[in-house]
Amino acid sequence: MRILHTADWHLNDRLGRIDRTDDLRKAVERVAVHCREQKADVLLVAGDLFSELARPDALRETIRHWQAVFADFLARGGTILTCTGNHDNENFCQTLRHAMALAAPAVERMGEVVPPGRLYLAAEPTFLKLADPRGGADVQFVLMPYPTPTRYLKGEAGQKYANPDEKLKLLVTAFESTIQELRTHPSYRPDAPSVLIAHANVFGAVVGESLFRISPQEDVVVSGEKFADQFGYVALGHIHKEQFLGHEHIRYSGSVEKLDLGESRDVKSVTVFELRDGKAHDITLLPMPATPVYELEITDPDADLPRLKAEYAGAESDLVNLHIRYTAGKHNLEEVLRELEKIFPRWYARDWSETTQAGPSLVVGEADRSKSFGETVRGYLTQELTNHPDDERDALLALADELIVKCE
Repeated sequence: MRILHTADWHLNDRLGRIDRTDDLRKAVERVAVHCREQKADVLLVAGDLFSELARPDALRETIRHWQAVFADFLARGGTILTCTGNHDNENFCQTLRHAMALAAPAVERMGEVVPPGRLYLAAEPTFLKLADPRGGADVQFVLMPYPTPTRYLKGEAGQKYANPDEKLKLLVTAFESTIQELRTHPSYRPDAPSVLIAHANVFGAVVGESLFRISPQEDVVVSGEKFADQFGYVALGHIHKEQFLGHEHIRYSGSVEKLDLGESRDVKSVTVFELRDGKAHDITLLPMPATPVYELEITDPDADLPRLKAEYAGAESDLVNLHIRYTAGKHNLEEVLRELEKIFPRWYARDWSETTQAGPSLVVGEADRSKSFGETVRGYLTQELTNHPDDERDALLALADELIVKCE
């Protein structure tokens, strides 16, 4: 059985002011191309299909796009297996799963052999089997969504915990014991080929610069010490950095696109392998071109703007965080921002600080606490209006004085 392993699609995500829908759809289309070129039988998506920032109408359009992109793959008997991650909306995914069950048979009983040619979304811990299209033994798949209380702490007793640390300990225990329970299911055969698909932080993983929109204190870190002997391949999601954990067959595929500045240096890929004789063979990384994400500091607009225009020609699709310093009386901030937008139309965040020709810089948003409210407002407006016509500046300052008098 030939299997393609991906994770962390985060469809309909945003970075600052930029909607990432088009970038992420292109990544999905590249995954479909890999499926076709690699003649994959199964596509694994180890959680976080959707972004928590997605609106309902955007999710509907994304599912339509997904159906169109993978229509050929499913029509020729390919199967998509996925589980929910910490960024997937649980209610939405449950609704989607029920809707899919109306169109095709769902996984009604744990451990049954399910028909190929469709998508299976596991919003709860799930055990299913797929027939090997090459005539080998049925392959067992254990799908483990991200450990949350609603998915893993069943019953009133399981939902009660005194503090966050106790909750995390309960979730770790429940996640690990659930895997063992599924492996002791009457339909599970320890000697048959098996694959684990899990969205989790497994102990020993290299996180990178940061976790994606979750703090280390909130995350659930599970042990994977038994995985090597229990499964022929372990397809992990949640950590966006591609890596393997001690054994070649225990792997994070990483995200399919660069999703924030912390992933700027990552090389994105998906993983393909052949499951044969119960083990993963010929594990290969397939490249996934990604959108450049970086930050730039502009300290002298007169010198930096011409240089950036030459060095970053063709950067129209890059995602850029801009840090700008300009000198009052020398530079027109509005013109500087307009020129930067021409070079980097997809800037996702920017900030600026002002340096007077006679003194230190004033960072936007900061105030000198030794001054009164009126002095602070007048000083700020005087600097901001330096490059404006005298009559406009005087009129605005007069209006500000009237308002300040009313406020003080």
